[in-house]
Amino acid sequence: MEPAGEKPGEADGPRITPQLLKSCTGEFALESILLLKLRGLGLADLGCLGECLGLEWLDLSGNALTHLGPLASLRQLAVLNVSNNRLTGLEPLAACENLQSLSAAGNLLASPGQLQCLAGLRCLEYLRLRDPLARLSNPLCASPSYWAVVQELLPGLKVIDGERVSGRGSELYQLCRDLDSSLRPSSSSGPRATEAQPWVEQGYWESWPTRSSSILEEACRQFQDTLQECHDLDRQARDSLAQAEQALSPAGTTSSFVF
Repeated sequence: MEPAGEKPGEADGPRITPQLLKSCTGEFALESILLLKLRGLGLADLGCLGECLGLEWLDLSGNALTHLGPLASLRQLAVLNVSNNRLTGLEPLAACENLQSLSAAGNLLASPGQLQCLAGLRCLEYLRLRDPLARLSNPLCASPSYWAVVQELLPGLKVIDGERVSGRGSELYQLCRDLDSSLRPSSSSGPRATEAQPWVEQGYWESWPTRSSSILEEACRQFQDTLQECHDLDRQARDSLAQAEQALSPAGTTSSFVF
């Protein structure tokens, strides 16, 4: 574990002070602070942060930190974000026995061995060392066996880099990874997969050009003609019924039917 003290000039940049913590949280006692957001302040020294013994949620992302020594005393810490710093090790976190979620993308962690210190954290379920959306990663993530090594080293993890590796939904993530791997170009000298071909003709999904309205106009005209014929037939039928009724009625008798 890193020593609590620092040599003069070892860290260049702002450091955490009691005044800074009190102004950020409004708390007079450092032990009373439960949640702390110190993102993007250019911090290079954690200073007195180790005195916040009740701290449960901590965001230190976007700073210039190179060590996490003072965090070793934060036994209640459950959520920690140290993304986008200059960390080369996470050893002090071995003492954070309640740590459940750790985001450390965008640092200088070069080998899986630097994660060995997390193996004893029984509560740790969420780990992020790579964030494609924010374009943050670590050198160790470049290894093809990165995922397998992390899972073997930390079998209690449920989520790695935002993807579920155990529990409900993990099968779907595994299927997507397998599909992604199968679609990547192979570097072997064996037969290459046939290039995918479209299953519809080119231009199938394009909007059809506007056609002449002559067809539609002709259809409308025919419909109007047919409708007019129906009206004519109806009128003829009424006239025929009226004549028949008049012929069948006795002379001088007015029909009781009105058509």
